[in-house]
Amino acid sequence: MRALIQRVSQASVSVQGNIVAAIEQGLVALVGVARGDSEADARYLAEKTANLRVFPDESGKFNLSALDISGEVLVVSQFTLVASTRKGRRPSFTEAAPPEEAEPLVDTFAQFLRSAGLKAKTGRFQQHMLVEIHNDGPVTIFIDSDERLKPRH
Repeated sequence: MRALIQRVSQASVSVQGNIVAAIEQGLVALVGVARGDSEADARYLAEKTANLRVFPDESGKFNLSALDISGEVLVVSQFTLVASTRKGRRPSFTEAAPPEEAEPLVDTFAQFLRSAGLKAKTGRFQQHMLVEIHNDGPVTIFIDSDERLKPRH
């Protein structure tokens, strides 16, 4: 699983012209699920996201997490994060999990965020969404669940 995390002042998701989810200050988590990803991957990404210190403290340093500021999280499924561009010019999505595997893991990721104490809202799975993101900073961080399997140096 992969997540592209953006610190935002506000964000929303619209489907067919209707806003289906909106947040104020917090994070947008664009989440991609690969074949073979598991609940452990969702838990790892949610823990990292909830505790990611990307909000400034009184000194302006990145010392606060979304939990610390009572921020919200907007979770948006995005299978394109799992694209391979190694060959040719058209991205390959063969490593993306099929919808019946991906949707429950995106929901599990959002539920883990809620269990951690964050207000998490979601976009609509397999819908064409218009995502409005007011990236604050800009601050954008990429998290890959494969990191949990690699030894630290």
